[in-house]
Amino acid sequence: MKKVFVSLICAIITLVGFAQEPILEDINTVIRKHGLDSSEVMEIAGWITDVYGPRLTGSPMLDKASDWVITRLNQWGLKNVHLDEWGPFGRGWELERFEMHAENPNYFPIIAYPKAWSSSTEGEVRGDVIYLDAIDSASLEPFKGKLRGKFVLMDEPRKAEEWYKPLAGRIEDQELLKYSNADMPGPSRMWNRRRAGRIRFSDILWSFMEEEKPLAVVDRYFKGDLGTVFVSGARSASWGVWRENEYVVPQVTMALEHYNRIFRLVEKGIPVTLSLDLKARYTNPDLMEHNIIGEIPGTDLKDEIVMFGAHFDSWHTGTGATDNGAGSAVMMEVARILVKTIEETGIQPRRTLRLALWTGEEQGLYGSKSYVGKHLAETDINGNLIQVYPDQEKISAYYNLDNGTGKIRGVYMQGNESVRPIFRGWLDEFTDLDATTLTLSNTGGTDHLSFDAVGIPAFQFIQDQIAYGTRTHHSNMDNWDHLEEGDLKQAATIIASFIFHTAQREEKLPRKETNDQLK
Repeated sequence: MKKVFVSLICAIITLVGFAQEPILEDINTVIRKHGLDSSEVMEIAGWITDVYGPRLTGSPMLDKASDWVITRLNQWGLKNVHLDEWGPFGRGWELERFEMHAENPNYFPIIAYPKAWSSSTEGEVRGDVIYLDAIDSASLEPFKGKLRGKFVLMDEPRKAEEWYKPLAGRIEDQELLKYSNADMPGPSRMWNRRRAGRIRFSDILWSFMEEEKPLAVVDRYFKGDLGTVFVSGARSASWGVWRENEYVVPQVTMALEHYNRIFRLVEKGIPVTLSLDLKARYTNPDLMEHNIIGEIPGTDLKDEIVMFGAHFDSWHTGTGATDNGAGSAVMMEVARILVKTIEETGIQPRRTLRLALWTGEEQGLYGSKSYVGKHLAETDINGNLIQVYPDQEKISAYYNLDNGTGKIRGVYMQGNESVRPIFRGWLDEFTDLDATTLTLSNTGGTDHLSFDAVGIPAFQFIQDQIAYGTRTHHSNMDNWDHLEEGDLKQAATIIASFIFHTAQREEKLPRKETNDQLK
């Protein structure tokens, strides 16, 4: 009954407020056949994750994964398939061996993972544990000269709250209604950036660590339990030093329950000895990185472009399945569906369709920002728009997928009210697949922002979260097993339809006012 209620509201809005956008029903029928009945999305995802995961930016595995994508896109018949260079990013990092154990007062194996770009240890190392209880420069003084040869705990214990509610879930109808009723968003805010000359305690702290050279710095993330560990990149005194040819203090994130146990022992005055063997190597000698590009050529409007993409890189503890092997597999599947649809119907897209898989997203949208800066518009270091290049006008839209394995429930319009009647017509074709909602709201944190910021209509889809934030996003559990096959099929089908309809319109998608800042 709730689903009928939401669908009825959407239908009333459509009938009262807007004229219906023309629908290519025959095209949708073929897209549904290839997207839902003969999908290859899970097979694609298996190659991306099981075979070519993880895909840390700058790592050899990312290069191997990119080569596989290039081969597969060429096999499907895409044109102009190539690597688009950007950078310099800096050095890469690849983990070769890791194990950690508690040796005293009694033995137990430890669940933990090194942070990316950590330096190797000198083989297996052993040392006692010390808690660094410091909140400012003055409180660091008592620890001077006492950290070398030690494992340094950085955090107080965090209480493990039992899960009385489900870890996974879908967006409820009332929440979708809130999305639909959202007001026009305000101006987008800049990400927090380090200001030149600004000294923070964290900078002082990590300078201190680099001077003291402990065996490793150990923390526990602000979330995660029951063996799920959320891990990202190492810290350093200078922003980005982990991408340069300098020493990085070995850093480890430990499973909450093991961290808490060790902390409690230390707090009781019981000495704890740990052992660690961390072997990693720095890679990417030319310091450059690459996005992956492939096209389906258009016809009478071939100089105009419909772009679609996802970020291809991942963190290193899982295989990068929900973040963002899911989005990459879906967008590759979209390309395959479109090729099959064109072959079966004989109808060519008017505009050129361009697939882009981005790298460097996890470190700050580097791949997509660099692509925009090279091809579409120039911005200053703070993201202020300086110059728009001719190719910017040729992009009708950019569609992105990067919120996990969950099915599409609608579209974030990024404050672009003008696309509502267009998207309403297209989306109404998929109410049977639970996609009903259009919201003016912005959403952040992924590559559509790079395009939105320079005036290109750019959109991320509303997705069910499933267990994205609670279990898989940036964690050791981000593996193929947690992909929802039906959801990925649904997403690929809807996106393929949006792209084909965008390609066939008489006009490009309407634009909102040009943003003056990159987020």
